[in-house]
Amino acid sequence: MVKITLKDGNIVEVEKGTKVVEVAAKLSKSLAKKAVGAKIDGERAELMTEINSDCKLEILTFDDADGKWILRHTGSHILAQAVKRLYPDVKLAIGPAIDTGFYYDFDAEFSFTPETLEKIEAEMNKIVKEDLKLERFELPREEAIKLMEEKGETYKVELINDLPEDSIISFYKEGEFADLCAGPHVPSTGKVKAVKLLSIAGAYWRGDEKKKMLQRIYGTAFEKKAELDEYLKMLEEAKKRDHRKLGKELDLFSIHEEGPGFPFFHPKGMVVRNTLQNFWREMHRKADYDEIMTPVILNQALWHQSGHWDHYKENMYVTKIDEADYAIKPMNCPGSILVYRNDIHSYRELPLRYAEMGLVHRHEKSGALHGLMRVRCFTQDDAHLFLTKENIKEELLNVIKLIDDFYKVFGFEYFVELSTRPEDSMGSDEDWEAATNGLRDALEETGLNYRVNEGDGAFYGPKIDFHLKDCIGRTWQCGTVQLDFQLPERFDLAYIGADGEKHTPVMVHRVVFGSVERFIGILTEHYAGAFPTWLAPVQVKIMNITDAQTDYVKKIASELKKNDIRVEIDLRNEKIGYKIREAQLQKVPYMLVIGDKEASEGKIAVRDRKQGDLGVMELNDFISKIKEEIDKKISVVQ
Repeated sequence: MVKITLKDGNIVEVEKGTKVVEVAAKLSKSLAKKAVGAKIDGERAELMTEINSDCKLEILTFDDADGKWILRHTGSHILAQAVKRLYPDVKLAIGPAIDTGFYYDFDAEFSFTPETLEKIEAEMNKIVKEDLKLERFELPREEAIKLMEEKGETYKVELINDLPEDSIISFYKEGEFADLCAGPHVPSTGKVKAVKLLSIAGAYWRGDEKKKMLQRIYGTAFEKKAELDEYLKMLEEAKKRDHRKLGKELDLFSIHEEGPGFPFFHPKGMVVRNTLQNFWREMHRKADYDEIMTPVILNQALWHQSGHWDHYKENMYVTKIDEADYAIKPMNCPGSILVYRNDIHSYRELPLRYAEMGLVHRHEKSGALHGLMRVRCFTQDDAHLFLTKENIKEELLNVIKLIDDFYKVFGFEYFVELSTRPEDSMGSDEDWEAATNGLRDALEETGLNYRVNEGDGAFYGPKIDFHLKDCIGRTWQCGTVQLDFQLPERFDLAYIGADGEKHTPVMVHRVVFGSVERFIGILTEHYAGAFPTWLAPVQVKIMNITDAQTDYVKKIASELKKNDIRVEIDLRNEKIGYKIREAQLQKVPYMLVIGDKEASEGKIAVRDRKQGDLGVMELNDFISKIKEEIDKKISVVQ
């Protein structure tokens, strides 16, 4: 008999060799029916996997992130099988599951088109209906190479050749089709009830720009057609909200071929940016942070000392100054460390909280660039806190509260992940355990629900990640809190303790927006460009009906500006309906329409971009109304 520890801590005993699916059936028939896979001792596994030793077991359904991954991984195999049925000469590259679905890279002598995708998707649906079993088999390396050579799959041969000579290579067979794969998969293609191919893109083989460009087909898969339909509806809504499209229409920013990945902010975009940054500064002043600014370029020796050169250099830009080697900073933390190290500190000063709007540069491949969401230079709203070990819990709680206070202003819900030690890390096991427990203890005390993301911490410490949920259900990783015992040691940081001796401080790295540029992109999509009044580039647009009201329009604009309200006037010789429509398209929160009646009575006719006509008001009443909305940072999602 073997002992199985379930997710809830209960233990069940089964005979050696019992399959996961049989354990699921023993627990609950409905669970066995819904199950798509499992995790055994933290590793994804199939329902047909035999259990031969004591282990921890989690039964996965499509509701679980890992369950989605397993089902969609099978979706990528169904895609490859469909392509090979229709176009036998096409060569297969790789086809993993991703967060939103799956993709597969192909080498074809012809270009895939939307019509091609329709044919492939129809063939995929046939394969689903055939309910083909997915069967794993293994071959020694030489036999695996021979099999792939016989099939003409040169890319698979290259992948196998990169494996050690004594490797046993796993494959999965479904009907007539077999593919090199580590698994796991759902038991049969029939489990993948609903599939949809979404787009075609180019992708270099193995991500190397010097290698051949392949064709990548993206798709997604769900257990139920209703879930797929809901997802496709969300994608359509996301297209309307695309920040690249809205950024152009609203004249917020642009990106030029002279600087791919380096955004240019226009005057209206700068209003949004500066308003966000002013809000950030206000919140940090209240939380007793001191703002600093550190250089963009620092010598290479610093990046060796910090560990970035060993763990991050492929993402860094380098340069020479006076024949010496320098790097453009990809992160702000070493600069903050140098500021701390500039003075001798006492335990009475700690915690020290340094906040910085720091411009960083990271080398992103051209294919990964995406509007403001993935760029090569961006501003991190960084902060670095230097603490005693006794400060850790209280400061982490303060940081979590600050981040929560920020997100409430924008109406965001969020969930939290605790990311643990990655393989490529530095420092002792004891330090990592202490840092991880420190973050876990703080999360436990807040009462926030969180999940553990094994192995996804920074190379110098574990972290808490905040994932925002926007109004159409998408999630965005923004805020991060990292607890670091490593960099203070590497830089020989110290403070004088109550005992008069030197001690090493603990360091917290944290961001709230993550990247100012990316956060603006997220907000643009979240609000569909209709920023709340406090954040809108233009808060009020005043328009006349005839030239007779020109002076009164200018007088109103002057009064609004005196009250720090951002205003534009439209005195063009156009019909008032046309002017209103244009202001609506520019998503201006309020429009003031001025005709002879309003001018003669000294009043204003007010329109709300969402509610329409609000009627005639006294100017002072309107100013009070809009100032209250701005001061309270009222956030309404369109």
